[in-house]
Amino acid sequence: MEIFHRYGLYEAFRIGHVMVAVMWMGLLWFFNFIQTPAYAEMDPGVRNSAFDKLTWRALWWFRWAAAATVLFGLLILMIGSSAKKTIGLYRKDYWLHTTVGPTLFIGILFGLVMFLNVWLVIWPKQQIVIGNARTLLAGGEANPDAAAAARAGAMASRQNTIFSLPLLVFMVGASHFWSSPAINRIGISSGKSVTFMLIGIAVLIVLELNSLGIISGRGSTGLNIMYETHKNAIISGCILIAGFYLIAEFLLRH
Repeated sequence: MEIFHRYGLYEAFRIGHVMVAVMWMGLLWFFNFIQTPAYAEMDPGVRNSAFDKLTWRALWWFRWAAAATVLFGLLILMIGSSAKKTIGLYRKDYWLHTTVGPTLFIGILFGLVMFLNVWLVIWPKQQIVIGNARTLLAGGEANPDAAAAARAGAMASRQNTIFSLPLLVFMVGASHFWSSPAINRIGISSGKSVTFMLIGIAVLIVLELNSLGIISGRGSTGLNIMYETHKNAIISGCILIAGFYLIAEFLLRH
């Protein structure tokens, strides 16, 4: 059966990658576009109950969808890179001498950092917040660390939302935009490709450090303005899409 052939597994892993990525991104956007504004309007008791009953369950699917997305992605890269006769992807020329390779590379880095944010920042901080909600529901004392944990988790979640928009352009665009004959260029110099990737890495580092409170702290000024509302996060993500497209147009197509 073709499913057990290298090409069959490659396509099966791609389908799996897409399915769990849809769950991950959908829950990320639910938390940021729906849950956060709604919880801000709730009475404390109702909100604490929602954290206990709703958010806790959603976070299970959220974090494991993130893990599955990365796992399937790594399997795709492994199979695509190891084929004796290349599937058409993931060889040196692909990464360094085409339009699609460098853009996909940045998308992969965004996805990996988002995954780390989920497991190392958002989930641990939300455990504190939800634990505090459960303590209050039981009539206990509030955890003094809950507010700081909520802010740290929210900033990481908003940053993931910002990353998610260009990530989807890079990932989906690898097959449906950047790879089209009218846009993709073969034989691009490695210098231009590496320059594009270094710019992407620099943007990633700055934004990630900011989301961790290292650049603008935990307040609402400086770069943190993009975290203050979900609309600001959407606008910031769209600015990244436009910026990367213009850079790619200059470096990767001429």
